[in-house]
Amino acid sequence: MTLTLVHPTQAHQSAFLAAVRHSQPLLDGWIFPPETPQAYADFLSRYAAETHVSYLAIAPDGSLIGCINLNEIVRGALQSAYLGYYGFAPHQGRGWMKLALREVITHAFDRHGLHRLEANIQPANRRSIGLVQSLGFRHEGFSPRYLRIDGEWRDHERYAITAEEWDT
Repeated sequence: MTLTLVHPTQAHQSAFLAAVRHSQPLLDGWIFPPETPQAYADFLSRYAAETHVSYLAIAPDGSLIGCINLNEIVRGALQSAYLGYYGFAPHQGRGWMKLALREVITHAFDRHGLHRLEANIQPANRRSIGLVQSLGFRHEGFSPRYLRIDGEWRDHERYAITAEEWDT
């Protein structure tokens, strides 16, 4: 299995928005990615900042597998970021996101010079929790009412990994 990682650009807008539409049953309630051209433009603007990096994972057939983001990158003594990700149908459950995440995590530590990544996941999202655990993330705790999603404060489980723990 080989995939390509690219930074999202305006050229990806149509494919990205189509993948989001096609994946609504998969994404619904967990995450709300850009669904309109304006929201996609805002997404590109956000990930043009030094404190954010985004990757699109592309399958050999050219279809989008998913999106992986390094958010709120903090430099200095911390060298840390929050890891966010979502997959697109019909690629779920086939190991593509695990492969893509493995590459992005390696980039985070090697190319971006980060020391720590943290993933915050809603407790009922068992597939996502299983994914980060399979990559070596350790459970650090529970954060009640951690993140506002779709107008509601939602609990999250906290998982993290450091560069020293990462086994590429």
